[in-house]
Amino acid sequence: MYVVATAGHVDHGKSTLVHRLTGMWPDRLAEEQRRGLTIDLGFAWTTIDGRDIAFVDVPGHERFVANMLAGVGPVPAVMFVVAATEGWMPQSQEHFAAVRALGVEHTLVVISKADLADPAPAVAHARERFPDSRVVIGTDLDRVRTELMSLVDGLPVPDPDADVRLWVDRSFTVRGAGTVVTGTLGAGTIRVGDELEHDGRQVTVRGVQSLGRAETTVGAVARVAVNLRGVDRNLIGRGHTVRTPGTWLDTSAVDVALRSADKLHQRLMLHIGSAAVPVHVRPLGDAAARLRLARPLPLRIGDVGLLRDPGEHRIAAGVRVLDVRPASLRRRGDARARAAELAGGRAAPPVCATAKELHAMGFPVEGERIGDWVVDERWWAQRRGHLLAVVTQWFAEHDVAAGMPLEIVRSQVGLPALELVAALLASTGLQVRDGLVQRPGAQLPPRVDEAVRAVQKWLAAEPFRAPDADELAELNLGTRELAAAVRTGRLTRIADGIVLGTDAYDRAVEVLKTLPQPFTVAEAKRALNTTRRVAVPLLEQLDARGCTRRGDDGTRHTL
Repeated sequence: MYVVATAGHVDHGKSTLVHRLTGMWPDRLAEEQRRGLTIDLGFAWTTIDGRDIAFVDVPGHERFVANMLAGVGPVPAVMFVVAATEGWMPQSQEHFAAVRALGVEHTLVVISKADLADPAPAVAHARERFPDSRVVIGTDLDRVRTELMSLVDGLPVPDPDADVRLWVDRSFTVRGAGTVVTGTLGAGTIRVGDELEHDGRQVTVRGVQSLGRAETTVGAVARVAVNLRGVDRNLIGRGHTVRTPGTWLDTSAVDVALRSADKLHQRLMLHIGSAAVPVHVRPLGDAAARLRLARPLPLRIGDVGLLRDPGEHRIAAGVRVLDVRPASLRRRGDARARAAELAGGRAAPPVCATAKELHAMGFPVEGERIGDWVVDERWWAQRRGHLLAVVTQWFAEHDVAAGMPLEIVRSQVGLPALELVAALLASTGLQVRDGLVQRPGAQLPPRVDEAVRAVQKWLAAEPFRAPDADELAELNLGTRELAAAVRTGRLTRIADGIVLGTDAYDRAVEVLKTLPQPFTVAEAKRALNTTRRVAVPLLEQLDARGCTRRGDDGTRHTL
């Protein structure tokens, strides 16, 4: 199927031409039929030389330009109608500006009402503005059909396997079926039973129609009506999307290239797909801008739209999306640097992102693969160098720490996920244990080493006389210093603030075996020549290690 939108000034005969080509009157609203004026989008279709062609008929009145843009936005080809009786009119100009801003390359100009006035002036105006398009007289329907065939035969071939993003232009309820949405499917394929996504929730395709026929599968490009399960009709409407789950990123800020830019105000309306969203515009040089959207949209690099000033009925610029996740512009000079970067008409992909994110943003999935992540090789090498510097600095400031917490490493090195830290540590000689980055073979700093040697000398003479808190404080051995001494195998921790030599358990068992069995805590204390403060936790540790066993009466014996 091929989809063609109409364009042109009000009352220039767009709907009449569609009716004459299809036999269907596209105006569907009672008010439209009563007033003879297209207000909203209309739809009709026909078959010409074996080709199915669907028309999206748009209103031409200046009050309904937003509706017109919702119809033209997702459509690859336009049939532009100019009446011979009036020639080029204000809405002809605005519709022309919209078509040019959207970058629509496939257009056919039809001069209507040629039986009522000389078409030559209208033909001249049309050829001046559309030098690369065919111009035909609407009274010659055979010629119009021939040129339509030529137009659609030149359209690019859509990708049937692409991710679905259906811009909704209508939503309504069908009794017994539920919510139905319509739109122009520009890429991908929709099948009955598909699980799609809308506004973060899963919806199921109960049925799909195209050109008034129920289908099980419809591929792009096509006009479709999709019956959805899982969404209320009041929660979905024009400007929303139904899309392949997990393959699109909703964004509230985009960097765009500008086409045919007129004067830009800070507050404009972005028309893209069938959506119309207020945006704040920040120019980035003459050819690019940062747009902040009033609500998020699922956009990708390469998407085209336009900026419009509704108050002045003016197309301000065409836009092409360059980046859907641009870095913030906080520091002085950031905007100027970003403008220079975008001057070539493209943005650099993020230096670190998951393959899924790159695909959703529209970037090619290229670079060094680290699990699910794709990184720029040069950036990755810089991160490794930075990591070594960060870790070295941290250990200089925390010389008795067990290790640098992974989250601190991640944050200071600038990695988006913890899983990347371990990969970055490969071949650095550093290791990860218990959530800490550690230096293998790390030794105690000199100040702690000297104090620990004093304790070891003390314990060599009296193995079970652990230094008390005052004695440890005099040696400047606090909790962290003692933990470092234990971690490096210099001392053994018996309990909080109590340390002995590394052979304390073996030596204690040897002494306790010489006692009459079973023995009391007091007997053990005297045999070990220590205090109750040390003897009680030492015996509890020996119980836990299976070296001694405590009886119900509180006595113990060695095993």
